[in-house]
Amino acid sequence: MREHAGLALGEAATLLGTDRTTISNTESGRFGVSGERVRQWATHYACPDTHYVDALAAMTEERIHGWWEDYRNDLSSGVLDLAELEHHAVALRAVQIMHMPGLLQSEDYARAVFEEAVPPLEPAALRRRLSHRLRRRDVLDRVTPPSCTFLIHEAALRMEFGGRAVARTQREYLLKQMDRDNVEVRIIPFGAGFPNAGSSTLYAYGPVPQLDTVQTDIPTGPTFLDAETRLSNYRAVLDRTQERSLSPAKSADFIRQIAKQA
Repeated sequence: MREHAGLALGEAATLLGTDRTTISNTESGRFGVSGERVRQWATHYACPDTHYVDALAAMTEERIHGWWEDYRNDLSSGVLDLAELEHHAVALRAVQIMHMPGLLQSEDYARAVFEEAVPPLEPAALRRRLSHRLRRRDVLDRVTPPSCTFLIHEAALRMEFGGRAVARTQREYLLKQMDRDNVEVRIIPFGAGFPNAGSSTLYAYGPVPQLDTVQTDIPTGPTFLDAETRLSNYRAVLDRTQERSLSPAKSADFIRQIAKQA
């Protein structure tokens, strides 16, 4: 809001009767902020978007100890942030290329994926990673779960992590998850082409567009993006990818066809 108002830190500090450090630390999330302060600053910044201001103020009222905090000493902050992002999202749209979506992985499949880690995970570390991965799935069982669209490339369907039996069980699990009212699965066949740059992507929709976030996978862990231009470009890529995907009904038939071939 400050940047859209065209104010430098020093100008904002004078306007708000505070100092540059307080504003900087608040904007970067190092300092907490109350809903009252959010509305006060929004007024001084002449922000016209009341829905955005209301959504920000509402975020300040939720002081929860999320289940992901139980893993704070064991897993990276990026992995924990991913679980928190899914928890707060009102909708999720993802494209997966080589793996099943984390929220749709069976236990044996997830274990097999983690066993491919380099260097190999110690048994205790693998159990914690697996426990966290399975608990992420609980978001689909909430009273008001996010609406989810999963675009899965044919390559991910054919990859046999853990061997043929595990892959077969994973496909059966995937078909079962497709019966959920809040889950839509669309397969991208090899012949459909692929507008995505090549990395798995999760687009998390917030209560207002300004609070959307994109998460991409890189070898060192999850990366999060929220710049307006990036969000717009990723929405366009996901739209094009979805246009080339099969319908949910044809996707289910496609999965069954691959299962028969395996």
